Amino acid sequence: MIRRILDWGGYAGLALLAAGAILPFARPEWAHYRGFLLVAGALLVLAWLLASVEDYRAFLGRRATRYGLNAAIMILLVLGVTGLVQALSVQHTWRWDLTESKRFSLSPQTIQVLGSLKTEVSAVGFFRSDQPGKRVAEDLFKQYARYSNGRLTWKSVDPDREPALARRYGIESYGTIVLETKSKSEKALDPEEEKLTNALVKVTREGKRVVYVVQGHGEHELTNSERAGFSEAKAALERTNYEVKPLVLVREGKVPADAAVVIVPGPRNDLLQPELDALDAYIDKRDGKVLVMVNPFQGEALRKHLQKYGFALGNDLVVEANPIGRLLGFEPYVLVVQQYERHPITRDLGGVMTIFPMTRSIGPVTPQPKGMSFDPLARSSPQSWGETNRAELDRGVAKPDPGDPKGPLTVAAVATRDKARLVVYGTSTLASNQGLNLQGNRDFFLNTVSWLAEEEDQISIRPKDARQTPVFMNPNQAQVVFLLPVVVLPGVALLGGIVAVVRRRAAK
Repeated sequence: MIRRILDWGGYAGLALLAAGAILPFARPEWAHYRGFLLVAGALLVLAWLLASVEDYRAFLGRRATRYGLNAAIMILLVLGVTGLVQALSVQHTWRWDLTESKRFSLSPQTIQVLGSLKTEVSAVGFFRSDQPGKRVAEDLFKQYARYSNGRLTWKSVDPDREPALARRYGIESYGTIVLETKSKSEKALDPEEEKLTNALVKVTREGKRVVYVVQGHGEHELTNSERAGFSEAKAALERTNYEVKPLVLVREGKVPADAAVVIVPGPRNDLLQPELDALDAYIDKRDGKVLVMVNPFQGEALRKHLQKYGFALGNDLVVEANPIGRLLGFEPYVLVVQQYERHPITRDLGGVMTIFPMTRSIGPVTPQPKGMSFDPLARSSPQSWGETNRAELDRGVAKPDPGDPKGPLTVAAVATRDKARLVVYGTSTLASNQGLNLQGNRDFFLNTVSWLAEEEDQISIRPKDARQTPVFMNPNQAQVVFLLPVVVLPGVALLGGIVAVVRRRAAK
């Protein structure tokens, strides 16, 4: 009688265990009873097994049974370890991006922006359920939420199933992402990190800072999309939430009151004295922020004028003898800069190359003007020198002379006085259309503007466009890649199986 009761108790225990497993899905409101069912079921099954030990002793003594139990125990062990790893992965996520361009990892700038969020942001992605970009966007959302300290939440919506919500946000195309705070919203039209981060910057910044670019002296033109234009720099600044406007000083007579930064991008002709006076008034009376780019053997008036702010621009062209540039296919007049001084502009550029095409050297005035503080930003290699013989350069000859300054030479520098900030580049080509997207040039330029505008939280390495990395193989390599997985490895497995069968039959 007792044995029968235990048998029925065992069946009841199995039923309780099954009920505990499916209860949270069948009746979520009763989920708090799950623990009681599992404990009760486990006790009943354990009692049943203990009472049946004698019945199974002979059965367990069989050889086939022992092998079966060992296999079952190993399967349960593997399942247990797999479940444990899965449970840990839910609580502690970890990613390892092996791609060359780190295309599946967020950039330092994105992480920095997310970590400094001071307001709640909601992201809504409008994707069809079968749209390929949906998974890409959701992966980005998860990474953004991870680094936002809980301030960014997200969801994915099918605009065909929720047309009212799509109409509310003015969604006109699939794949649109809306970022929204309590006061404003921004749209990103593609699930790309650069566009999403730029939208995040815009939606969390109050207003736009205005950057004025001096025009009228042969500088790089804002509207010019050719190699010598400045349209790429303008677009990069606008994506970072700056408003870019041209400034003709000879007409305006002064720097506008809303100027956050003034850029002088490589004038070929000298600025007039009233224009220089307007820049002085902006710097001296309003603690102005100015970026000046002066190309070699140009801008003589500007070169002399910058001495009052502590900059001594060399009358030279820096020539590079370092073989790194040759390996990259650059001429000796195109510097590959890898040496930076400690400064907020360059703090994240360690290990990042910048390219300075056709640059002059920059040094400090001795003695420094009262109140001015001069600091180098970037230097050329020790193998470089400043070529001062322009006649030889015109003939295509460049060799170091005893009077030429020797490397390393400063090619970008900064000076401060009270709250006024000035940065000088020895070249303007770095920020032109032909140079902005070379190596780390874009980050160097945008970091400079962000530091001048006193928005140091935007100084970082920005997202890069995802690019395909094709693998090129010669015929021999392609044959090896084909034979190894298709012929060699299956052949080894087949041969091993044949050997095992032959040895087993020989042993009988």
